[in-house]
Amino acid sequence: MSSSFKQGPFFHVVYFWLKNSKSQDDTIKLHNELNKFLAENKQVLTSHIGSPVESERDVVDSSYDLSLIVTFKSKGDQDIYQDDPTHLKFIENASYLWDKVKVYDSMEFS
Repeated sequence: MSSSFKQGPFFHVVYFWLKNSKSQDDTIKLHNELNKFLAENKQVLTSHIGSPVESERDVVDSSYDLSLIVTFKSKGDQDIYQDDPTHLKFIENASYLWDKVKVYDSMEFS
């Protein structure tokens, strides 16, 4: 089966598991760092910071502490974002809070 992808938009979905997942203070610190970084970054079109919703459905993974969904115009903009000083500063300022990060990137399917 052959598939093709359009030039945009590009969706960047990030899940964070905190070192101290029971700490509301650490959750708030990560949330604040995400907000600060997103306010300064120029490549991001839209963003959403979320927390897990408990579910009894087997297909739902609610084990993470915070999620971030970011959209970009294109994969090229997302590539620029990866090396942008605002993104690197966020990682430097907040990485001590998380134990694990999982990323899922996708583009429009046609």
